Amino acid sequence: MSTNIRTGIIGYGLSGRVFHAPFIDVVEGFELTKISTSNPEREALIEERYPITAVVPDGKGIIDDPEIDLVIVTSPNTDHFRWAREALLAGKHVVVEKPFTVNVEEAAELIEISKRQQKILTVYHNRRFTSDTKTVKKLLDSGLLGEIVDYETHFDRYRTEPRPRGAWREEPLPGSGIFYDLGSHLIDQALWFFGMPEAVTAEINSQRPWAKADDHFDVRLHYPTFTATLKSGMICRIPGATYMLHGTNGSFVKYGLDVQEATLDGGAKPEGKDWGREPENIWGTINAEYKGVKIQGKLESEHGDYRDYFINLRDAINGKVPLAVKPEEALNVMRIIELAFQSSREKRTITIV
Repeated sequence: MSTNIRTGIIGYGLSGRVFHAPFIDVVEGFELTKISTSNPEREALIEERYPITAVVPDGKGIIDDPEIDLVIVTSPNTDHFRWAREALLAGKHVVVEKPFTVNVEEAAELIEISKRQQKILTVYHNRRFTSDTKTVKKLLDSGLLGEIVDYETHFDRYRTEPRPRGAWREEPLPGSGIFYDLGSHLIDQALWFFGMPEAVTAEINSQRPWAKADDHFDVRLHYPTFTATLKSGMICRIPGATYMLHGTNGSFVKYGLDVQEATLDGGAKPEGKDWGREPENIWGTINAEYKGVKIQGKLESEHGDYRDYFINLRDAINGKVPLAVKPEEALNVMRIIELAFQSSREKRTITIV
């Protein structure tokens, strides 16, 4: 391996363009070597922004290149397993966009191959690195709210019509629908905060009459002393709270999303000390009493920074630090997804064994 980790990105849709290429480009220790796309418009965007990066028509042009050290899979969910498996067998380190795969069996096979090949395998659970999630994690670790008695999180949107052009997430395909798409974020956050629950109760359905895949979910993760509620819908003109936590010492409620995606989608480079800083108007509200001290008002959000994911990835590949997002954690997300669908189908609570 050269000094830099030579990286190929399979796909240049929103994920490749916004969440991966900009960071491989700016984080020291990586080289953005190749991107695959067969879309002429996307190829033109790559050539304009990354003039020294080679463009190839499909993932084979990346996986078969002996110079590539790391493959990032940002293809549609149905192809995550295929590309990740081929890349691992070719001796590459692999990042898979979330969700990991479309089922637990595929995820377990990829983990087994990565261990056999002695290569890094991780999943892009990037919302651990957002301003809102980092703030909640810090708050929970501090014990300021006391024992948590209720937790609720929303990832709501408003779009009543189909996308203008065919979107694979809206087609009845394995891994389609918003539960795989947005639910994987909310599940990973809950597991990161609280670990695996004891049971799952879920309602996953479609609210828009034309929908071919799920566009709404209400999932309850049952812990010994509280329930974590994860909700998302596509007919929410007023979104629910991004986070709402109630504890024995106080409460924290936050609205609004981390600003990184919108900033990146606008073409900005992820640079500078103010990267990921939230505007004050979307900071969360806290009302708590800690050791006799009353705390009430706005709580300044942590800075979101996806760069930290890639810095950790670089250092893990180089054997310097443990991996931040372990593939076994991503497999647990897939376990919850499968159990939630089972719960929704059978209209009952499923105990996790």
